[in-house]
Amino acid sequence: MCRSWPAEPVCAACVARFAPVGLRCLGCAILLPVGLLHGPASGSRLCASCIRQPPPLDSTLAALDYAYPWSALIGTFKFGNQPGWAPFFAGMLLQVPGVRQALAELGQNDLILPIPLSKERLQTRGFNQAWELAKALAQQSGHAGQTSSTLLLRVKNTRPQTELKREARLDNVRGAFQVDPLRLTQLKGRRVVLVDDVVTSGASLFTAAAVLQAAGAAHITGIVLSRTPQ
Repeated sequence: MCRSWPAEPVCAACVARFAPVGLRCLGCAILLPVGLLHGPASGSRLCASCIRQPPPLDSTLAALDYAYPWSALIGTFKFGNQPGWAPFFAGMLLQVPGVRQALAELGQNDLILPIPLSKERLQTRGFNQAWELAKALAQQSGHAGQTSSTLLLRVKNTRPQTELKREARLDNVRGAFQVDPLRLTQLKGRRVVLVDDVVTSGASLFTAAAVLQAAGAAHITGIVLSRTPQ
């Protein structure tokens, strides 16, 4: 960002300047207004939308707003063939309150899973950025669980969510995810950490979590690099 010569893709001074810590909704990871934190709903740490319709996750944790300058950097990470940036972004995620704890609570048979890409998009892009983040989180945290890119599958090649309005995004990903039928028993009663890079409406994350929940996952934490501001 500042064109200095840091050891990481973004230097510590720019991280401190552009990634301020704020309290987020535990349902969808939207940044909560300061006034809400002192009101009647402050104890729940949920936004109004998640109070009305709780997501199919136990919590969702995010490091950044998907806004300047992170939106451009995450775009370069995903579309500019920069999978080597994943460890840096994973390090930022591990500074988010609750992320290390969620990973530390994973037992030997629990799971860390990325949101999968379709085969078509994976062939075009060359790598799944969520899988790169999941691997980096596992390596840096030393969690005891299993990391898999093939248990949760994307069985439908959907349109990019960014092309759609909010109300069309849920329809777009309906039926897009499936658990490998030969590995259903691996989810029964397990804790799962579900990893993605960007959450906008939550449609992809929530749909994938609902599939895991239906397959028997006992506890699901979403860990996402960035959340689109409201």
